[in-house]
Amino acid sequence: MTLQETINTDLKQALKSKDELVLATLRLIKADIQYELTKTGAADLNDVSVMQILKSNYKKRKDTAVEYDKVNRKDLADKEREEADVISRYIPAEISESEIQTEVAKAIAEMGASSPSDMGKVMGKVMAVFKGQNIDGSKVSHIVKQSLSAN
Repeated sequence: MTLQETINTDLKQALKSKDELVLATLRLIKADIQYELTKTGAADLNDVSVMQILKSNYKKRKDTAVEYDKVNRKDLADKEREEADVISRYIPAEISESEIQTEVAKAIAEMGASSPSDMGKVMGKVMAVFKGQNIDGSKVSHIVKQSLSAN
C-alpha cells in the first residue's frame, strides 16, 4: 500500500470513528496532495513526493507552534503540536547522526574532498544516498562542515 493510499484509508477510519483531530489534519494533507496532483497532472504521487508534503506540513506545524508560544497562545500552540504528532505517524524515523557521519566520511574519501570549498559536492552525494528518507539537511550540512574543516 502506498503512502497516499494509507492516508486515504486512515482518513476514512477517522471519519468513521469521529476523530476530529486526525480527520482535520488528514484532510489538510489530502488537500495538499490534491493540489500537487493538479499541478503535475499526474494520477498519483509517488511515496517520495507524498513524504515531502508530509515533512513540509510537519515542519510548518512545529514552526507555527513556536510562534504561538512566543505570543502566549498556548491553546493554538498545543493544537499545532497535536497536528504535528498526527503527521509524524506517517514520517519514518529520522536518519541518525552516526549514519550521516558514516556516509559523509565515505563521500569525502571517494571524492578526495579536503576543503570547505568541496562542501557542495559532498552534500549532494550524501543527500542523494538518503533521498526519500527522513533526513535533516541542516544536520548533514553541519556534519559535512565539521568533517571538511577537520581535514
